[in-house]
Amino acid sequence: MNNPIQIIVDQRERNREIIEGLKEENLMVKIATLGVGDYAISDRLCIERKTVGDFESSIVDGRLFEQAERIKEAYSSPIMLIEGQFSNLRLGRKAVVGAIVSLYVNYGIEVIRSEGKAETVEIISSIARHENEGKRGEPSLKNGIKANTTKQLQLRIIGNLPGVGPLISASMLRHFGSIRSIANSSKEELTMVDKLGNKKAEKIYNVINEAFVEG
Repeated sequence: MNNPIQIIVDQRERNREIIEGLKEENLMVKIATLGVGDYAISDRLCIERKTVGDFESSIVDGRLFEQAERIKEAYSSPIMLIEGQFSNLRLGRKAVVGAIVSLYVNYGIEVIRSEGKAETVEIISSIARHENEGKRGEPSLKNGIKANTTKQLQLRIIGNLPGVGPLISASMLRHFGSIRSIANSSKEELTMVDKLGNKKAEKIYNVINEAFVEG
């Protein structure tokens, strides 16, 4: 029996309709914090999903090409998926098409269009299956953000713990001072961190302290 294909979905993306659709396509969906992108498909491929409105807004405020630089730095084959109709563009078709061309020519980012959420599910599922057939590496959080300093690496390590995002990871490191101190802390000590309740503290404690079991 083949192992299910796993993809990682950024916790900020969590569109219920799309996630449920991916599960119905028999994909194993893991929710986690990605530094860049919305859907990590493999160690080389990540998808950034934008509605047409989001895409236009990101052109206006300059976020689009900043995001393009970051996702290209983290993944060798990133994809921008634009969801929605191009019939009522605020910026005009020429500006939007120009931005799409720039993503490909200047950043090497493929752009795929989707008419709506149902088609988005079909596209992501198809990409995941093709990547799996190519025996690519499993999706990994390590490619979500590039750590260039000790601080960034520390934040990334703690940010991979269950229920821990960028803000809580920073709070934990400020509170305890080091990863070693976090690993040696009790459940009660973990709850002293702002926004870290009993349930999250217990999950974190268990992940750190339970023995690793093969299989």
